[in-house]
Amino acid sequence: MAVPLLLFSADLRRVFKDTGHLLVAFLVGSAATVAGTLVAFKALPLSDMGVDGWKVASALAARHIGGAVNYVGVAETLSIGASAQAAGLAADSLICALYFAGLFKLASRIGPDPVPTRAVATGAATGGAASEGQDVIGIQVLEGATAVGLACLICQLGSQGAQALGLPGAVIPVVTGITVALATAAPQMLKPLVPSAEGLAAILMQIFFAAVGAAGSIRIVMATAPSLFLFSSIQIGVHLALTLGIGNLLGFSRRDMLLASNANVGGPTTAAGMAAAKGWKASIVPSLLVGTLGYAMATFLAVALGINVLQNM
Repeated sequence: MAVPLLLFSADLRRVFKDTGHLLVAFLVGSAATVAGTLVAFKALPLSDMGVDGWKVASALAARHIGGAVNYVGVAETLSIGASAQAAGLAADSLICALYFAGLFKLASRIGPDPVPTRAVATGAATGGAASEGQDVIGIQVLEGATAVGLACLICQLGSQGAQALGLPGAVIPVVTGITVALATAAPQMLKPLVPSAEGLAAILMQIFFAAVGAAGSIRIVMATAPSLFLFSSIQIGVHLALTLGIGNLLGFSRRDMLLASNANVGGPTTAAGMAAAKGWKASIVPSLLVGTLGYAMATFLAVALGINVLQNM
């Protein structure tokens, strides 16, 4: 249910219209993640994980194109064992923490956006009262209930659609496709539901991760974590190097490339959080939009990469 709840804001028309160079940078970063996955899997095929090796590599590719929800989507689609899921999450979380610290270090010399004099004066005169007119943020009862009901309907349609296609394991990709189509066709209808839906999705994702961790085997996690640490390091390292290198060749700003990489590895919330923390106010909304695109496409890309390429390497 968390998948459709997170994708209610995935209006593809707005993504392509409002993101500019950041969209191209994000697509470069996505391709760089695929390349990083191939390099890492060639160097370290995760053979100690048995049949789950290529599947976890696929799930990590999804994680570094879209976000945690895509890791879950690929894990469910490819039927990854609970212990292997937990090991992948545990190892990748540590590497991602180091990655984000490094990303902010690379951005340390990039200053904030200039603040217009008129905006400063207006803010001082009103004492910040302008913020009172902003949309309500957080989980609201009516919108939350409506979002859950709609998500349940989409999940049911996705399950029936997967059965009709003869692909019972592809429920999450089908649900993703239905939700993105709906969000693109009727964005105004879903807009009031988005804050509540995303808040509820975050809760559901945390419950899922807790359940995965509880079902996992500490012995297997400890046995496989060293190779996963190295795998994730290579994957993210190649991603970042290629993203920055190709971005420089294309003439993109360092700021756009760092935000695009952040949206790939962390998702829309971490990318927008970085933009806000650095004072890059003009990039907050575009970062959210490209990160949402990652949610929409990462599961499909990673499943295809795993089945067609990694499984045969």
